[in-house]
Amino acid sequence: MRIAVLGAGAWGSALAISLSDRHSICMWTKDPDHAFEMNAQRINLRFFPGYPLPETLKITSELSEALDCADLAIIVVPVAGLRETLRAVAANNVNIPIIWGCKGFESETCYLPHQIVGEETALGLNCGVLSGPSFAEEVARGLPTALTLASSDSSFSNRVATELHSSRLRIYTSPDVVGVETGGAVKNVITIAVGISDGIGFGHNARAALITRGLMEMTRLGLGLGGKTETFMGLAGVGDLILTSTGDLSRNRQVGLLLASGRTLHDILNELGHVAEGVHTAKSVLELGNQLNIEMPITDAVCGILQGRFSARTAVEVLLNREQKSEVY
Repeated sequence: MRIAVLGAGAWGSALAISLSDRHSICMWTKDPDHAFEMNAQRINLRFFPGYPLPETLKITSELSEALDCADLAIIVVPVAGLRETLRAVAANNVNIPIIWGCKGFESETCYLPHQIVGEETALGLNCGVLSGPSFAEEVARGLPTALTLASSDSSFSNRVATELHSSRLRIYTSPDVVGVETGGAVKNVITIAVGISDGIGFGHNARAALITRGLMEMTRLGLGLGGKTETFMGLAGVGDLILTSTGDLSRNRQVGLLLASGRTLHDILNELGHVAEGVHTAKSVLELGNQLNIEMPITDAVCGILQGRFSARTAVEVLLNREQKSEVY
């Protein structure tokens, strides 16, 4: 299959590396200097150092070159850049299937990615979201990873999953686009809270409590938006939440750990040099919860910390000392 990978950050590079041994891949970056550097050095020093780019991998800053003759486009830009990328694809007058791998809500609209896709394209059923527990570094190293491809068109998701599936990159399918996207978005917010708790030194018991209650929070919002309960018990729900909350390769976990140490959010984001989607997603998650009259205490606490309304220690202590109530509500 000929695949255009649109986005040359860590995740785009990892997918391009992983898929290059079985498919013809062209990776696009909108920055001509970035494309020149990667072609010259055969490594993505800006966003993914340490992982050589295969010689068979084509790299370009010309979107038309990436899309020409492609059978599929995989969009792996941050949610904030999804609408712009979709418009650029539309301007090239191509009509190919797309899947996207971004996780979060659009800040201005509180839209999930599929809603943005619906506004900007006429693809109908010929599209889907790829999500699940996956650190870019491990995918690039060829370590076993399982992901979910969700689409309202089962024939599309089955066909594309079969093409992308391998022994090291296992692709499962789902019809629940809303649930898969919600899980991928909310888990980043919960992860910041878990990172803060770990950074303060509250221990494994507190971590387990936050992850478990965070899963409930994620599920309540997902159901309110139209997702399915079983999705949140799967790879794109609890699977992604556990990985991101406990693995130190997680940028959102690093944000939480550094907030607990007293660092400012501005300095943390400058040091990371990558997008930590939970920082941008938290406000949208809380707004949606309020609109749907769904209690989101962990998200509320994270928003308070990110906005500087109270300290990290105070927020987590308040969460862990909330009033007694039934676990299921």
